[in-house]
Amino acid sequence: MNNAFLRGLTPEGRERLMACSHEVSFPAGTRIFDEGDPADRFWIIRTGAVTLDMQVHGRRAAAVETLGHGDLLGWSWLVRPYEWRLGAEAFSLVRAHEFDARAVRGLCDVDPAFGFAVTRHVLEVVARRLQATRVRLLDTYAPHGSGMVQFPR
Repeated sequence: MNNAFLRGLTPEGRERLMACSHEVSFPAGTRIFDEGDPADRFWIIRTGAVTLDMQVHGRRAAAVETLGHGDLLGWSWLVRPYEWRLGAEAFSLVRAHEFDARAVRGLCDVDPAFGFAVTRHVLEVVARRLQATRVRLLDTYAPHGSGMVQFPR
């Protein structure tokens, strides 16, 4: 499988990680997880598309990003309290490798180099998703012409 998450691991690490997985599929329209639900697994998408969304009080869920082939679906499984920070729905038929989060966290605990590689990749995913969410929310809810928001340093 050609995936940045897996490429960052040693061959032995990839083998151990894949041993914690099995193949799954989700028909289009399937709700994969909801914000606040327990995050006890994660996926690497093989085919199809998944829409990430977030609840916005008083409004319909806001789509923040669409994921596809090779993307990591889910990062909340690595960070306490192990609850989803966003929701996810299959936009089209999705085929993916599903991983047991507890087993992968256990591998991270017993092999610090493996754990560092996994954590580093998940952190890169979180940074990209945070930026995508920020841009999407500004596009959707900021007053037209408000420009870039400057954050204090």
